[in-house]
Amino acid sequence: MIRVLLAEDQHVVRSALVALLDLEPDLEVVADVGTGTEIVPAAMVALPDVAVLDIDLPGTDGLTAAAVLSEKLPACRALMLTGDGRPGLLRRALAAKVNGFMLKTASPDDLAAAIRKVAAGERVLDPALAVTAWDLSDDPLTPREKNVLRLTADGAEPDEIAGRLHLSPGTVRNHLTTVVAKLNARGRIDAVRIARESGWI
Repeated sequence: MIRVLLAEDQHVVRSALVALLDLEPDLEVVADVGTGTEIVPAAMVALPDVAVLDIDLPGTDGLTAAAVLSEKLPACRALMLTGDGRPGLLRRALAAKVNGFMLKTASPDDLAAAIRKVAAGERVLDPALAVTAWDLSDDPLTPREKNVLRLTADGAEPDEIAGRLHLSPGTVRNHLTTVVAKLNARGRIDAVRIARESGWI
């Protein structure tokens, strides 16, 4: 019997998933929680084989919880479940060395099969994300460019960024021009969007 912990903040969705998984003869949901902060404490009590975790959770996000879980309970494997297949999230999941990444649009049969594969030590990637994973490009931004872009994303103007990073306003503008060019963006706001979706800032 494969012991499963389920973390999903939408109560109706969580209840439906628990009911569906409990219909499987070899799966047993031993804990279900609605926030990221509950994942590790629940897992330490229930000792699941696989933790099926939503990425966007109140409190601690699912990827952060998965990383803590792998330290505290290494025998438990993590399968991320998300409604968002953005490259940045997939990049974070792969970097966190989670065992699986599935979209919430997957069928119950596909989810059950993914849980079985993860429990058996395999890595699982939703077929709809395979092309995205293949197309993940390396981060072209320097640490300084990222700092400038993060402050821009927070609404800071070049003069303010210059003061905070001890640069001249002209240097800040040059960095922003370079970032826009590197990302093939239409402007600063578009550069922020591209960098965020790619998981670079």
